[in-house]
Amino acid sequence: MYDIGIDVGGTGITAGLVDDSCRIAATKSIVTDRSMTARGMSEMLVKLAGELMAENEVPSSRIRTIGVGVPGTANRRTGRIEYANNLPCCQGNVRQLLQGQTSKKIYFENDANAAAWGEYLSLGKKPDSFVMVTLGTGVGGGIIQDGKILRGINYAAGELGHMTIRYNGVPCNCGRKGCLEAYASGEALIGLAQKAMEKKKRSLLWDLCRENQGHMNGKLIFDAYRREDKTAVKVIVKYAEYLSEGLANIINLLQPEVLCIGGGISRSGDILMPLLQEMVRDKIYSRDSAENTRLVAAKLDNDAGIIGAAKLRLCK
Repeated sequence: MYDIGIDVGGTGITAGLVDDSCRIAATKSIVTDRSMTARGMSEMLVKLAGELMAENEVPSSRIRTIGVGVPGTANRRTGRIEYANNLPCCQGNVRQLLQGQTSKKIYFENDANAAAWGEYLSLGKKPDSFVMVTLGTGVGGGIIQDGKILRGINYAAGELGHMTIRYNGVPCNCGRKGCLEAYASGEALIGLAQKAMEKKKRSLLWDLCRENQGHMNGKLIFDAYRREDKTAVKVIVKYAEYLSEGLANIINLLQPEVLCIGGGISRSGDILMPLLQEMVRDKIYSRDSAENTRLVAAKLDNDAGIIGAAKLRLCK
Protein backbone atom coordinates (compact mmCIF):
# COMPACT_ATOMS: atom_id res chain seq x y z
CA MET A 1 0.00 0.00 0.00
CA TYR A 2 1.01 3.58 -0.62
CA ASP A 3 0.13 7.06 0.54
CA ILE A 4 0.57 9.97 -1.85
CA GLY A 5 2.38 13.02 -0.52
CA ILE A 6 2.29 16.31 -2.41
CA ASP A 7 4.66 19.16 -1.57
CA VAL A 8 3.40 22.51 -2.89
CA GLY A 9 6.19 25.08 -3.17
CA GLY A 10 6.51 28.59 -4.51
CA THR A 11 8.42 27.42 -7.59
CA GLY A 12 7.54 23.72 -7.96
CA ILE A 13 5.09 21.02 -6.89
CA THR A 14 6.12 17.39 -6.39
CA ALA A 15 3.94 14.36 -5.74
CA GLY A 16 5.37 11.08 -4.46
CA LEU A 17 4.27 7.52 -3.82
CA VAL A 18 5.37 6.69 -0.27
CA ASP A 19 5.30 3.11 1.03
CA ASP A 20 4.64 1.89 4.56
CA SER A 21 8.36 2.14 5.40
CA CYS A 22 8.34 5.87 4.56
CA ARG A 23 10.33 5.28 1.39
CA ILE A 24 9.51 7.14 -1.82
CA ALA A 25 8.84 4.73 -4.69
CA ALA A 26 8.31 7.35 -7.42
CA THR A 27 7.78 11.07 -7.90
CA LYS A 28 6.39 13.47 -10.47
CA SER A 29 7.00 17.22 -10.50
CA ILE A 30 5.55 20.27 -12.23
CA VAL A 31 6.28 24.00 -12.14
CA THR A 32 4.02 26.03 -9.85
CA ASP A 33 1.54 28.24 -11.69
CA ARG A 34 1.45 31.26 -9.40
CA SER A 35 -1.64 32.62 -11.13
CA MET A 36 -3.84 29.62 -10.31
CA THR A 37 -6.86 29.86 -8.03
CA ALA A 38 -7.57 27.52 -5.13
CA ARG A 39 -9.95 25.57 -7.39
CA GLY A 40 -7.39 25.45 -10.16
CA MET A 41 -4.74 24.22 -7.77
CA SER A 42 -6.98 21.47 -6.37
CA GLU A 43 -7.80 20.24 -9.88
CA MET A 44 -4.13 20.30 -10.82
CA LEU A 45 -3.12 18.36 -7.68
CA VAL A 46 -5.64 15.61 -8.34
CA LYS A 47 -4.48 15.43 -11.96
CA LEU A 48 -0.84 15.23 -10.83
CA ALA A 49 -1.64 12.41 -8.39
CA GLY A 50 -3.53 10.54 -11.11
CA GLU A 51 -0.66 10.85 -13.57
CA LEU A 52 1.80 9.64 -10.90
CA MET A 53 -0.33 6.53 -10.31
CA ALA A 54 -0.83 5.87 -14.03
CA GLU A 55 2.84 6.25 -14.95
CA ASN A 56 3.82 3.78 -12.23
CA GLU A 57 0.91 1.38 -12.82
CA VAL A 58 -0.41 1.76 -9.28
CA PRO A 59 -4.20 1.28 -9.08
CA SER A 60 -6.38 3.42 -6.86
CA SER A 61 -7.02 0.41 -4.63
CA ARG A 62 -3.37 0.54 -3.49
CA ILE A 63 -3.59 4.18 -2.38
CA ARG A 64 -4.55 4.70 1.24
CA THR A 65 -4.59 8.53 1.63
CA ILE A 66 -3.43 11.73 -0.05
CA GLY A 67 -1.59 14.33 2.03
CA VAL A 68 -0.73 17.83 0.85
CA GLY A 69 1.82 20.24 2.30
CA VAL A 70 0.83 23.81 1.43
CA PRO A 71 2.47 27.21 2.03
CA GLY A 72 0.86 29.41 4.63
CA THR A 73 -1.70 28.80 7.36
CA ALA A 74 -3.46 25.47 6.79
CA ASN A 75 -6.54 25.41 9.00
CA ARG A 76 -7.15 21.70 9.54
CA ARG A 77 -10.56 22.35 11.10
CA THR A 78 -12.02 24.34 8.19
CA GLY A 79 -9.82 22.94 5.42
CA ARG A 80 -8.85 26.42 4.24
CA ILE A 81 -5.50 27.94 3.35
CA GLU A 82 -6.10 31.16 5.25
CA TYR A 83 -2.92 33.09 4.52
CA ALA A 84 -0.03 32.30 2.22
CA ASN A 85 2.27 35.28 1.76
CA ASN A 86 4.47 33.49 -0.79
CA LEU A 87 1.57 32.01 -2.79
CA PRO A 88 -1.49 34.19 -2.02
CA CYS A 89 -3.43 33.06 -5.09
CA CYS A 90 -3.99 29.65 -3.45
CA GLN A 91 -5.94 30.89 -0.45
CA GLY A 92 -9.28 29.10 -0.16
CA ASN A 93 -10.90 25.84 0.91
CA VAL A 94 -8.41 23.56 -0.78
CA ARG A 95 -9.23 20.42 1.23
CA GLN A 96 -12.93 20.61 0.40
CA LEU A 97 -12.16 21.16 -3.27
CA LEU A 98 -9.75 18.21 -3.27
CA GLN A 99 -12.12 15.94 -1.38
CA GLY A 100 -14.81 16.68 -3.94
CA GLN A 101 -12.66 15.15 -6.68
CA THR A 102 -11.48 11.91 -5.05
CA SER A 103 -12.73 9.19 -2.74
CA LYS A 104 -9.40 9.07 -0.89
CA LYS A 105 -9.07 10.64 2.54
CA ILE A 106 -7.41 14.03 2.19
CA TYR A 107 -5.00 15.44 4.77
CA PHE A 108 -3.37 18.81 4.49
CA GLU A 109 -0.83 20.72 6.53
CA ASN A 110 1.50 23.69 6.35
CA ASP A 111 4.44 22.68 4.14
CA ALA A 112 7.11 23.35 6.76
CA ASN A 113 5.14 21.36 9.34
CA ALA A 114 4.93 18.51 6.84
CA ALA A 115 8.68 18.65 6.19
CA ALA A 116 9.38 18.67 9.93
CA TRP A 117 7.09 15.65 10.35
CA GLY A 118 8.93 13.82 7.57
CA GLU A 119 12.34 14.48 9.15
CA TYR A 120 11.01 13.50 12.57
CA LEU A 121 9.69 10.19 11.22
CA SER A 122 13.11 9.45 9.71
CA LEU A 123 14.80 9.49 13.13
CA GLY A 124 15.48 6.19 14.85
CA LYS A 125 15.07 7.37 18.42
CA LYS A 126 12.44 10.10 18.44
CA PRO A 127 13.37 13.16 20.53
CA ASP A 128 10.78 14.57 22.92
CA SER A 129 11.12 17.98 21.28
CA PHE A 130 12.11 18.66 17.68
CA VAL A 131 12.17 21.90 15.69
CA MET A 132 12.90 22.24 11.99
CA VAL A 133 13.71 25.44 10.11
CA THR A 134 13.34 25.20 6.32
CA LEU A 135 15.35 27.55 4.12
CA GLY A 136 13.85 27.95 0.67
CA THR A 137 11.89 30.63 -1.19
CA GLY A 138 10.93 31.73 2.32
CA VAL A 139 11.85 30.55 5.81
CA GLY A 140 9.43 28.07 7.34
CA GLY A 141 9.31 26.23 10.61
CA GLY A 142 7.78 23.19 12.25
CA ILE A 143 7.64 22.36 15.97
CA ILE A 144 7.03 18.82 17.24
CA GLN A 145 6.51 18.12 20.91
CA ASP A 146 5.88 14.61 22.28
CA GLY A 147 5.08 13.28 18.81
CA LYS A 148 2.57 16.02 17.97
CA ILE A 149 2.86 18.98 15.61
CA LEU A 150 2.41 22.22 17.53
CA ARG A 151 -0.21 24.13 15.52
CA GLY A 152 -1.56 26.73 17.93
CA ILE A 153 -5.13 27.86 18.49
CA ASN A 154 -5.53 28.91 14.83
CA TYR A 155 -3.15 26.43 13.14
CA ALA A 156 -0.64 29.23 12.46
CA ALA A 157 2.04 28.25 15.00
CA GLY A 158 5.60 27.61 13.85
CA GLU A 159 5.99 30.58 11.49
CA LEU A 160 9.59 30.92 12.63
CA GLY A 161 10.58 32.90 9.55
CA HIS A 162 8.42 35.77 10.72
CA MET A 163 10.12 36.52 14.00
CA THR A 164 11.88 39.86 13.89
CA ILE A 165 15.67 39.77 14.13
CA ARG A 166 16.19 43.47 13.33
CA TYR A 167 13.79 46.20 14.42
CA ASN A 168 12.50 48.26 11.48
CA GLY A 169 14.77 46.28 9.17
CA VAL A 170 14.33 44.96 5.64
CA PRO A 171 10.64 44.78 4.58
CA CYS A 172 9.22 41.25 4.49
CA ASN A 173 6.40 40.23 2.16
CA CYS A 174 4.30 39.31 5.22
CA GLY A 175 3.96 43.04 5.91
CA ARG A 176 6.45 43.40 8.75
CA LYS A 177 10.02 44.60 8.71
CA GLY A 178 13.15 42.81 9.87
CA CYS A 179 11.79 39.25 9.71
CA LEU A 180 14.19 36.31 9.68
CA GLU A 181 12.77 35.39 6.26
CA ALA A 182 13.88 38.73 4.83
CA TYR A 183 17.48 37.95 5.88
CA ALA A 184 17.84 34.16 5.77
CA SER A 185 15.75 32.82 2.89
CA GLY A 186 17.32 31.59 -0.33
CA GLU A 187 16.18 34.81 -1.99
CA ALA A 188 17.87 36.82 0.76
CA LEU A 189 21.14 34.95 0.22
CA ILE A 190 21.04 35.77 -3.48
CA GLY A 191 20.29 39.40 -2.65
CA LEU A 192 23.32 39.57 -0.37
CA ALA A 193 25.50 38.14 -3.13
CA GLN A 194 24.21 40.58 -5.73
CA LYS A 195 24.90 43.56 -3.47
CA ALA A 196 28.41 42.28 -2.76
CA MET A 197 29.05 41.76 -6.46
CA GLU A 198 28.05 45.35 -7.23
CA LYS A 199 30.71 46.54 -4.80
CA LYS A 200 33.32 44.07 -6.03
CA LYS A 201 33.33 43.96 -9.83
CA ARG A 202 36.11 41.37 -9.96
CA SER A 203 34.98 38.22 -8.23
CA LEU A 204 34.62 34.53 -9.03
CA LEU A 205 30.91 35.08 -8.42
CA TRP A 206 30.76 37.18 -11.58
CA ASP A 207 32.46 34.44 -13.60
CA LEU A 208 30.15 31.70 -12.27
CA CYS A 209 27.12 33.88 -12.86
CA ARG A 210 28.10 34.52 -16.49
CA GLU A 211 28.67 30.78 -16.99
CA ASN A 212 25.12 30.25 -15.68
CA GLN A 213 23.62 32.56 -18.34
CA GLY A 214 23.59 35.50 -15.97
CA HIS A 215 21.53 33.77 -13.27
CA MET A 216 22.68 33.71 -9.66
CA ASN A 217 21.63 30.96 -7.25
CA GLY A 218 22.64 29.61 -3.86
CA LYS A 219 24.68 26.75 -5.28
CA LEU A 220 26.96 29.14 -7.18
CA ILE A 221 27.59 31.16 -4.01
CA PHE A 222 28.60 28.06 -2.04
CA ASP A 223 30.70 26.83 -4.99
CA ALA A 224 32.60 30.13 -4.97
CA TYR A 225 33.04 29.82 -1.19
CA ARG A 226 34.62 26.39 -1.64
CA ARG A 227 37.04 27.94 -4.12
CA GLU A 228 37.96 30.55 -1.47
CA ASP A 229 36.49 33.53 -3.30
CA LYS A 230 36.73 36.37 -0.78
CA THR A 231 33.43 37.96 -1.83
CA ALA A 232 31.56 34.67 -1.49
CA VAL A 233 33.15 34.00 1.89
CA LYS A 234 31.95 37.39 3.18
CA VAL A 235 28.45 36.75 1.83
CA ILE A 236 28.13 33.31 3.44
CA VAL A 237 29.49 34.49 6.78
CA LYS A 238 27.10 37.44 6.82
CA TYR A 239 24.20 35.16 5.86
CA ALA A 240 25.13 32.72 8.64
CA GLU A 241 25.22 35.58 11.15
CA TYR A 242 21.67 36.58 10.25
CA LEU A 243 20.43 32.99 10.39
CA SER A 244 22.19 32.33 13.68
CA GLU A 245 20.27 35.21 15.28
CA GLY A 246 17.00 33.49 14.49
CA LEU A 247 18.24 30.05 15.55
CA ALA A 248 19.46 31.41 18.88
CA ASN A 249 16.04 32.99 19.44
CA ILE A 250 14.37 29.64 18.78
CA ILE A 251 16.66 27.84 21.21
CA ASN A 252 16.23 30.49 23.90
CA LEU A 253 12.46 30.25 23.56
CA LEU A 254 11.93 26.50 23.22
CA GLN A 255 15.18 24.72 24.19
CA PRO A 256 14.37 21.78 21.88
CA GLU A 257 16.34 18.56 22.01
CA VAL A 258 17.03 18.83 18.26
CA LEU A 259 17.00 21.85 15.93
CA CYS A 260 17.13 20.70 12.31
CA ILE A 261 18.05 22.90 9.33
CA GLY A 262 16.39 21.88 6.08
CA GLY A 263 15.53 23.25 2.66
CA GLY A 264 17.69 23.71 -0.41
CA ILE A 265 20.43 25.65 1.36
CA SER A 266 20.99 22.77 3.79
CA ARG A 267 22.56 20.81 0.92
CA SER A 268 25.64 22.90 1.64
CA GLY A 269 25.61 21.86 5.28
CA ASP A 270 29.30 20.99 5.17
CA ILE A 271 29.96 24.73 4.97
CA LEU A 272 26.96 26.19 6.76
CA MET A 273 26.59 23.94 9.80
CA PRO A 274 30.06 24.51 11.35
CA LEU A 275 29.56 28.27 11.00
CA LEU A 276 26.10 28.12 12.55
CA GLN A 277 27.13 25.83 15.39
CA GLU A 278 29.88 28.22 16.45
CA MET A 279 27.78 31.37 16.05
CA VAL A 280 24.72 29.95 17.80
CA ARG A 281 26.76 28.59 20.69
CA ASP A 282 28.00 32.11 21.44
CA LYS A 283 24.48 33.62 21.32
CA ILE A 284 22.27 31.27 23.34
CA TYR A 285 21.38 32.06 26.93
CA SER A 286 22.10 28.46 27.99
CA ARG A 287 25.67 28.46 26.65
CA ASP A 288 27.05 27.23 30.00
CA SER A 289 24.53 24.41 30.46
CA ALA A 290 25.78 20.83 30.54
CA GLU A 291 23.21 19.84 27.93
CA ASN A 292 22.12 21.94 24.96
CA THR A 293 20.14 21.72 21.76
CA ARG A 294 21.71 19.62 18.99
CA LEU A 295 21.91 21.65 15.79
CA VAL A 296 21.83 19.29 12.79
CA ALA A 297 21.34 19.36 9.02
CA ALA A 298 18.28 17.66 7.56
CA LYS A 299 18.81 14.22 6.03
CA LEU A 300 15.89 13.92 3.62
CA ASP A 301 16.50 17.01 1.47
CA ASN A 302 13.41 17.70 -0.68
CA ASP A 303 11.94 14.31 0.21
CA ALA A 304 11.00 15.50 3.72
CA GLY A 305 7.94 17.45 2.60
CA ILE A 306 6.69 14.59 0.42
CA ILE A 307 7.15 11.93 3.11
CA GLY A 308 5.72 14.14 5.83
CA ALA A 309 2.65 15.02 3.75
CA ALA A 310 2.08 11.39 2.82
CA LYS A 311 2.20 10.25 6.44
CA LEU A 312 0.00 12.96 7.97
CA ARG A 313 -2.46 10.19 8.85
CA LEU A 314 0.06 9.09 11.50
CA CYS A 315 0.11 12.53 13.11
CA LYS A 316 -2.09 13.29 16.10
